[in-house]
Amino acid sequence: MTGGAGYIGSHAARALRCSGYEVVLYDNLSTGFRRLAQGFELVEGDISDEAALRPVLARVDAVMHFAAHAYVGESVENPRKYFRNNVLAALSLLNSALDTGIRRFVFSSTCAVYGIPGQIPITEQTPREPVNPYGASKLFFENALEAYSRAYGLRSVSLRYFNAAGADESGEIGEMHDPETHLIPLALAASAANGPGLQIHGSDYPTPDGTCVRDYIHVNDLADAHVRALQHLERGGDSLTTNLGTGRGHSVLEVVQAAEKATGRPVRRTMGPRRPGDPPVLVADPAKAQRMLGWAARRNLADIVSSAWMWMQKNSSGT
Repeated sequence: MTGGAGYIGSHAARALRCSGYEVVLYDNLSTGFRRLAQGFELVEGDISDEAALRPVLARVDAVMHFAAHAYVGESVENPRKYFRNNVLAALSLLNSALDTGIRRFVFSSTCAVYGIPGQIPITEQTPREPVNPYGASKLFFENALEAYSRAYGLRSVSLRYFNAAGADESGEIGEMHDPETHLIPLALAASAANGPGLQIHGSDYPTPDGTCVRDYIHVNDLADAHVRALQHLERGGDSLTTNLGTGRGHSVLEVVQAAEKATGRPVRRTMGPRRPGDPPVLVADPAKAQRMLGWAARRNLADIVSSAWMWMQKNSSGT
């Protein structure tokens, strides 16, 4: 599992282990954390380093690929970094996996491949027209997997995440990003007496309260989908691409209210202008994942926010 010491990878590793799989984590720790990998075998290395990677690939029979740069704004400012890691290095990983005989591949994709969709909810038939280099880099790799599936018999599942959020209910692992750009941890931090205020980007969108609407999905529900994707491939299932979302959208202000409810404190916030490239509404149609993988999100926004708050409290107390 590449990027196994990262946010979503570490949750998927635990879900796989609970389902009886042996998991090897492979991470260069550029954005991952050793503590998120505790209890697992962790091999430190870069996905573009074939000499380090191949001996690990020789011991496994499937790859889950989480290692990617994932900040939309940064991808606009520094596309070179994104294409180098999310395309060049990822292709190197794919070729190494193919050469070592691996024929099952699960890929972390993103709803950013759709760009600004014409219709909501977003189905998998929605045209893929990314509006930033991050989305473009993920779309490239989806296309590579489709081509490799036809040419070489490498079967894959590409999972298009909507907004991953929350933390493991055990409180042992959760979201750790530096810098943190995700709304829920930022809103929770803004409820602390000494925390920075929350900057809301845009209050004049064509939505019920003027703020952006997103489909927030609990990271443990995402992790469960990865297990089911691997089981689908093990059963001999065909390559497929599917959305992972709840099918329900929540506005920025709804998230702020959920944070206030979880913490019992007001979230200090200021309204600012829109960010370029932010679609007003992104909500998944999750029907295909239900049909093909037997998967549906089980946790709601309140569950997501309360689990994130528990993790944040545990983390800030130095335990």
